[in-house]
This record gives sequence, structure tokens and C-alpha cells, in this order.
Amino acid sequence: MTAAPSYDVAAPPSRRRAVVRGFAGRAGLLGVLTLALVVALVLGAGHGQLSIAPAEVLGSFFHRIGLDWGPMPTHPRGDDTLWQVRFPRVALAALAGASLATAGALMQGVFGNPLAEPGVVGVSSGAAVAAASVIVFDVDFAGTWTIAICAFIGGLVTTMLVYVMSRDGGRTEVVTLVLTGIALNAMTSAALAFLMFLGDQQAREEIVFWTLGSLNGSRWEYVGVVAPLAGVGIAAALLLSRQLDLLSLGDRAARHVGVDVERLRLGTIVVVAVLTAAAVSFCGIIAFVGLVVPHLIRMVAGPGHRLLVPASALGGAVLLVVADLWARTAIAYADLPIGMLTSLVGGPFFFWLLRRARRTSGGWA
Repeated sequence: MTAAPSYDVAAPPSRRRAVVRGFAGRAGLLGVLTLALVVALVLGAGHGQLSIAPAEVLGSFFHRIGLDWGPMPTHPRGDDTLWQVRFPRVALAALAGASLATAGALMQGVFGNPLAEPGVVGVSSGAAVAAASVIVFDVDFAGTWTIAICAFIGGLVTTMLVYVMSRDGGRTEVVTLVLTGIALNAMTSAALAFLMFLGDQQAREEIVFWTLGSLNGSRWEYVGVVAPLAGVGIAAALLLSRQLDLLSLGDRAARHVGVDVERLRLGTIVVVAVLTAAAVSFCGIIAFVGLVVPHLIRMVAGPGHRLLVPASALGGAVLLVVADLWARTAIAYADLPIGMLTSLVGGPFFFWLLRRARRTSGGWA
């Protein structure tokens, strides 16, 4: 792995142009994804049973923050609909998508395989089991934070189990990692079924919510819980980016340049658990976002994590906001489970990725 080129005024003009072109390409990718996210948020907030024009969505937002720009919604309930229903929903979708995609990028980087993803290794379902336990047994020790804290613990425990059980001779076996994740997913599915048997009708409905994934009923209180977890997790992922780039050289080479490989893996696992807990806490299990988005971004932008992490966060946010819009509008007066839709798209992509990984012997080709 070569170091990123630096801008040198003494370099030949062709080299300087190449460096500027590379920087412009990175900035351009992030700019396009940011613009796509803004467009998705505006469209997502405006579409539903009550349609609100994009200009009115922006006008409502700017008026609320003190700027006299744009028209207000003409419908008498338009402004209340935006701020009580639509805005918290699209905000939660963006945060959950960014968290899952960033977690997927970290998992793929730390295990060196494109098949690694929070859902595949069981962390999502483990966090959901912990949250379902809170629902069934009516646990409340931290108010609104109770589910998020328990989901974090459940996600961390399942990820640690996968990590420990997939190690052999001081190194992580990727095949064992995936197979162990499959086994843990089966166990957590059984645990969810048992919790549904124990719970009452209301608890069963909430557990079904977890297994299917949904953003229905999103509130600003939920956004207030998810946002700090997602923010801390994404910031930590950015700090780990350089070490993950060095880890791609291999464990031995990374150690030679000063990377504490085991400490890096453990730290990354904790960050993945934080990010996954942030997404799962109030949205349920949403599969394949952490697999599809980082892989597509890597195909476009390359393997460098300093670009891959923020681009994956933006791409994941765009994907889940669009998927939620699809879930709300595909069938009139129905709110489809968002996890079903992401699986509908992600399943075929996963099959394609398996075939591609077989041809390249598990590499990033």
C-alpha cells in the first residue's frame, strides 16, 4: 500500500494536476452524496398520504430556524405534519443508514473481507434480542436510554463471541467468522421466538417490529437518543481510518509500522457495536445496508478508509431515506417493513458478491 500523494510545488505539472484531480474527485464524491442526501430528505419529508411541495418543505424548515425564506405549507396541517411526523422520521432514517453503512465499512476493513457485515455476524440480531428482552420484561433503569444501552450490550456481546470463536492460532479465520455469525443468527432467532412466546400481545407486536424493521412512529426523542451514538461512532470510525488502511497490508506488516492489531480489532468491534445499537435501538433489524453500501462505495472510490468511511455514511443515509420513502408510498395507505425492502434488494446483491468473492479468492478485486 503506497502513501497518499502530497501536493508538492516542486513536482512536475503533470503530477500536480494528478494530485489536484484526485482531491477534486474525493471532494466531488462527497459533494454528490451530500446533495443526494439533501434531495432525499426533502422528498422523503414531502411525500406521503399528505403531499407537500419541496419548496414548502424547505420553507417550513428555514422559517423554523429563523430565516424568512420560501413558502410555508399551504395545507393547514402541513407544518405540524412535517415537524411531528416527517422530519423526525427522515432524520432517524438518515442516522440509522449512516450508522449501519459505517459499521459495515469497519467490519469489512478489520476482517479484510467484503462479506463481513453487522447483520451477517449477528450483532444486529443480538442487539435486537437485548432490546426485545427489555420490552418483554418491562425493564426501565435509564428512561429513554434503556433500550439503547441494552441494545449496545447485546450487540457487543454477540460481536465479541463471533470474534473470539472465529480466531485460530492467533489470527481471525474469515470463513469461521461468517459461519459463526450464521450460527449466532439462528440462536438469536430462536431467542426472539421464545421472547414472543413469553410476552403478551403488545410485546409480541413490538418484537415483530424488531424482526421486520420499521421507522413508523419515529419521534424526536428517538432521534435525540440515536444521534449522539451515531455521531460518536462515526467520529471514532474516522479516527480509526488510517490504522485500518495499514491493516490492509496484513497483520505482520501492520505491526511493523506500529499498529497494535489486537487492540485495533477490539476497538473497532466496540465502535461497530455502538453504531449498530444506534441503528437497531428504535428501527429494528434492517439488513444488508452495511453490506451493500460500503462495497459499492469501495468500487467507486477505492479502499482508502479516510474516504470510504464518510462516503459510506452519506451513502447509507441516502439509501435508507429512499427505502423508507418507498416503504411509505409503494402501496397506498400502507407502511411496508423497511427491513423487507432492503433485504429484497440486498439479497440478490449478496449472491452476486459471493460469486465475485469466489472468483477473486475473497479479495477486494
